[in-house]
Amino acid sequence: MLGKKYAQLIQQQLQLVEETQWESITKAARMIALSIKEGGLLHIFGCGHSHMLAEEVFYRAGGLVPINPILEPSVMLHEGAVKSSMIERMPGYASIILNQYTIQSNEVMIIASNSGVNVLPIEMAMEAVKKGLKVIAITSSAYSQAPSRHPSGKKLYELAHIVIDSQLPYGDALVEIPRLDIKTAPGSTVVGAFILNMLIAEVVEELIRFNIAPPIFMSGNVEGGFEHNRNYIEQYRLRIKHL
Repeated sequence: MLGKKYAQLIQQQLQLVEETQWESITKAARMIALSIKEGGLLHIFGCGHSHMLAEEVFYRAGGLVPINPILEPSVMLHEGAVKSSMIERMPGYASIILNQYTIQSNEVMIIASNSGVNVLPIEMAMEAVKKGLKVIAITSSAYSQAPSRHPSGKKLYELAHIVIDSQLPYGDALVEIPRLDIKTAPGSTVVGAFILNMLIAEVVEELIRFNIAPPIFMSGNVEGGFEHNRNYIEQYRLRIKHL
C-alpha cells in the first residue's frame, strides 16, 4: 500500500508547510501585490521538474494574468533529461536566458529549486538582484548543509529576499520501500504547486485590500471565458513572452 502511504505523507507535508511557512507566504504575497500595483510582472523560473511550477500558474483558469514564466527549453526534460541536468550546473547561462525577457526593476521573481545548490538557479537569483528585482525562493532547508555547486559557495536561500521552505526531506522522495535502501514518490511538485497557488490566492486578497480588481484569467471552457481573457491578453501580450 505504498500509494496510500504517499497520500498520507503528502497530506502531512502540505499541513506542515501551511503551519510553518504562512508568515513567509503572506510577506511574499504583499511584495508581489505591491509590484503588480505598480504595473509589475511576477516572473517564475525553475529547471528540470521545477519548470512545471512556472507553467502551473501561467495562463491558468483562476490564475493571475501578470505572470511571466521563464521557460527555457534547454533546461526542460523533453530536450534531454541528462543535458538539462548538465546545463543546470553550467556557469554563465542565467544572464543569457534572462536577457530574452522583459524585466523591470520594480518586479518580483520566484525561483523554484528543491535543492537550491545548482549553478543556474543560483545565478538566476544573482542576475535578478542585479536588475533590481526582489527574489522569492521555493526550496528545501534539508539541503542547507549540502555543498553549493556555484563557484561563490552561495546557495539559493542565501540570495533570496524571502524563502518559502518546502520542508521536504533530503532527496525529495517520501515513501520508504521495504527491504530497499531507497525511497519512492517525490513531493516537490505537489508541494511546490500547493505553495504557489496558496501564494497567488493571498496576492489576490492583497490586491483587493489595495482596492484593485485582481486581473484573473477565466477558463476558456466556460461561457464568456474567451471574451473575458481576450482583453487581458491584448494588454499583456507585448510584455509576457509566452502569451
